[in-house]
Amino acid sequence: MEDLNRTAPKLPIPGKRNILITSALPYVNNVPHLGNIIGCVLSADVFARYCRLRGYNAIYICGTDEYGTATETKAIEENSTPKQICDKYHAIHREVYKWFNISFDEFGRTSSPQQTEICQAIFKKLLDNNWLSENSMQQLYCDTCERFLADRLVEGNCPTEGCNYDSARGDQCENCGKLLNPTELINPRCKQCKNTPRIRDTSHLFLELPLLKDKLVNYIESTSVAGGWSQNAIQTTNAWLKEGLKPRCITRDLKWGVPVPLEEFKDKVFYVWFDAPIGYVSITSCYTPDWEKWWKNPENVELYQFMGKDNVPFHTVMFPSTLLGTGENWTLMKTISVTEYLNYEAGKFSKSKGVGVFGNDAKDTNIPVEVWRYYLLTNRPEVSDTLFTWSDLQAKSNSELLNNLGNFINRVLSFLAKPPGSGYGSVIPDAPGADSHPLTNKLAEEVGKYVDQYLEAMEKVKLKQGLKTAMSISSEGNAYLQESQFWRLYKEDQPSCSIVVKTSLGLVYLLACLLEPFMPSFSVEVFKQLNLPPEQASLCDEKGDMDKAKRPWEILPAGHKIGTPEPLFKELKIEEVEDYRKKFAGSQADRLEREEVEKASKLAEELKKKATVGGKKQQAKKPAGEAKSRGAVEPEISITRLDIRVGLIKKAQKHPDADSLYVEEIDLGEGDCRTVVSGLVKYIPLEEMQNRKVCILCNLKPANMRGVKSEAMVLAASSSDHTKVELVDPPQSAVVGERVTFPGFEGEPDDVLNPKKKVWETLQVDLQTNSDLVACYKDIPLTTSAGVCKVATISNGSIR
Repeated sequence: MEDLNRTAPKLPIPGKRNILITSALPYVNNVPHLGNIIGCVLSADVFARYCRLRGYNAIYICGTDEYGTATETKAIEENSTPKQICDKYHAIHREVYKWFNISFDEFGRTSSPQQTEICQAIFKKLLDNNWLSENSMQQLYCDTCERFLADRLVEGNCPTEGCNYDSARGDQCENCGKLLNPTELINPRCKQCKNTPRIRDTSHLFLELPLLKDKLVNYIESTSVAGGWSQNAIQTTNAWLKEGLKPRCITRDLKWGVPVPLEEFKDKVFYVWFDAPIGYVSITSCYTPDWEKWWKNPENVELYQFMGKDNVPFHTVMFPSTLLGTGENWTLMKTISVTEYLNYEAGKFSKSKGVGVFGNDAKDTNIPVEVWRYYLLTNRPEVSDTLFTWSDLQAKSNSELLNNLGNFINRVLSFLAKPPGSGYGSVIPDAPGADSHPLTNKLAEEVGKYVDQYLEAMEKVKLKQGLKTAMSISSEGNAYLQESQFWRLYKEDQPSCSIVVKTSLGLVYLLACLLEPFMPSFSVEVFKQLNLPPEQASLCDEKGDMDKAKRPWEILPAGHKIGTPEPLFKELKIEEVEDYRKKFAGSQADRLEREEVEKASKLAEELKKKATVGGKKQQAKKPAGEAKSRGAVEPEISITRLDIRVGLIKKAQKHPDADSLYVEEIDLGEGDCRTVVSGLVKYIPLEEMQNRKVCILCNLKPANMRGVKSEAMVLAASSSDHTKVELVDPPQSAVVGERVTFPGFEGEPDDVLNPKKKVWETLQVDLQTNSDLVACYKDIPLTTSAGVCKVATISNGSIR
């Protein structure tokens, strides 16, 4: 994934164009989806590859953003530590980007010692220069969780007029994009326990943006013009300035983050949006100990930054203000390239809700990486939001890659590879007189214009336009072949045919170079078929590459023997696309549920086969009541004797005579509800017990519990230390009253379990949740017609 050809870290070279490229550090609490990938990482990779082809001295720095509330929240969800979460998802991100051929020079992490050192050093400079203030602020405090709630630990209704999105985070509404403070939310709730927090005072440190405004405005006014900032970046930044800069809190009441190096703030860490951009610097310091030659060298280094539109103010206001406030000679951003949102089919990509195609999903399809890269880049949302659709992916793959680009290259190479008498035996012919061949000159003139347009677009980071222009050269090549009728020229005018073939081969080489930033694996394959090393790809002025591009017949030497031509792309069929559309429909949770149903069905089939002995299926045990009526011995204690059904809690309330008990009225599809008493008050809030589907053990002997007769039992899982209890949840679409089954086990349940034989107690020890949070008997999932039953967060817990 990193530039594996480097022998030593690159440093700025006097007299050369030195370009430092960063992309917004992807957050490490989930798998990146395609919108994340095109929004920053892939776009920056294209520009970095282009810069290297041009001979610029460029490095591309990125890494995972690992501190902050979202990591703590994810750790709670997955019952692990923040570090374990970061280790897990850093590895996942790394693999996804490796598959997408992202050519980082360094892909690091913000949880490094270098991050702490550099972040604290910058903070101390700001403190010394009096750009920081201490103030008490009102913050939401959860009495249930006994802690202050950082931004992302709070959800509520967005206060923005006309929005009112009901799942706005405490720092930002993902629906309207407005930045928020947690206390602004309407009907706030703690993300962990769902209770309503209260407001308390707490002391924090603030960056005095109003005092830094003059320095910041001077920087923005000069650099936004000189650096050609994208229009959406300028608009967002101006909106912040117009609203008036306010002191910005840079500390949080968290444990996971860079510690604040002041005794009176030792229990706080830096706000992730203060320390995350500093990650660009610390990751560069992991790349080279001479990092200051890149980051404190504005006279010789140009900084290009890539991100989605929601990250803009942190890079055009917060981060520059931070660096300006140190009084040091930092390399500030010259050019910012901002994307709008890539939406998915009928809705939005969403990491939190698991909607859309994610990086590992793309990897698991049969669609080649160059097709994914090409489609995302043609769909790059540079000016407005764009839409991912499977039908559009298929259309572009087939018409633009297969029928245009692939067809042109394959026609040229295949014709050259034909044996003498019908082709050139794979050897490039000489082409004297090409510069006076009318059709070829006309082509060269058009290609020259496209090359100039390509360079102009790429220098301005108009990547979509650059790609479109390069593909136009392929269209010109196809038209040139068609108009020349080279197959006839071979028989009637071989010198002219040689001109056409040699010129077309030059276009093949040129396309492999121009498209390398967009589809590097495609470029490698074309160079292989040309029998040339892929390292030869270049668009360097010093080597005369751009001049040759305007005389394509001069690009490749006569006498060179090419390799074996092969098709570069294959047809993407409508059946495949429809399969993918269905596979990736809904949320990741929906997909997992479908997969679990399929797994359960397969497991059931396998167990049925195993249960067949000598070709004859074993008979299920008869229920206890029937066995006794025939004078038989007590049947084997089998899981099939339990009558577990899907129930719906219609009403839940506190037991009138027991503080630790709930009394629930539960619909089991029997007409009348059953009364169930559960000792869950300590673990599950009353509001979470209302109108909820649960798994009910229905054939226990009824028991009187503090004056209330309990006619069944709600199944719940508890952690190993018994400090946490969660209900076993059937799928939302499970049918009320249906029996929960165990694939491979058949038989009718007892009418009432025999308490003397301890049937329930014997079976209960093998009921547990697995590492995937699936409720199981031994290794067999509790299964409904809609899928398997699960718990929210407790893995390897016992069910009772």
